[in-house]
Amino acid sequence: MVKDLSAKIANIKLVATDIDGVWTDAKMYYTKDGDYMKAFSTYDGMGVNELMKANYTVMIMTSENTEIVKQRAKKLGIDLVFQGGGEKLDKLQKVCYEMGITLDNVAYIGDDLNDLNVLKNVGLSAMPPNSPILNIISPDFITTRSGGNGAFRDLADLILSQ
Repeated sequence: MVKDLSAKIANIKLVATDIDGVWTDAKMYYTKDGDYMKAFSTYDGMGVNELMKANYTVMIMTSENTEIVKQRAKKLGIDLVFQGGGEKLDKLQKVCYEMGITLDNVAYIGDDLNDLNVLKNVGLSAMPPNSPILNIISPDFITTRSGGNGAFRDLADLILSQ
C-alpha cells in the first residue's frame, strides 16, 4: 500500500539526512595503515543539487566525525553539517528554531537506532529498505534503493515530484 504523502511533503522546507547506511552502504574500508574510505552515490549528490535548486535546505547529521563527510558536503554546497556525538533531535530542533520552522517542516532519512528520535518526530520520515530497524519503526516512506545506492535520491525525487 502506498501512502498519500502529498500533505506532508507540501510542508517540507528542510531535508535532513544521516550518512552511513543512507549515503553509504554502511561499510568502512580500512587500509593496513588505519586510513579508511567511504563510497558515495552520485545519485544522492544529484538529489541534493535538485533539492537546493528548488530552494530546499539540506542538512547532514551523522554520529561519525570525518574529513570525508566534510569534503563531500563542501563539494555539494551543504553548509549545515553536524558530525560527532550528541543527540540528533536536539541538533535538529536548534536548527529549526534558527530557521523559524518546526519539526513538521522537516523530512529526515536515517537507518539505525541513533536516528529513531528524529524519525519519530519529523514531518516526513524515510528509511532505506536495508535498514536493520524497520522492525522497530514504520517510516512514512521506504526508499526503493538501498543505502549507498541512491536512497537519498529516492527521497529527493519524492519531495520534488509534488
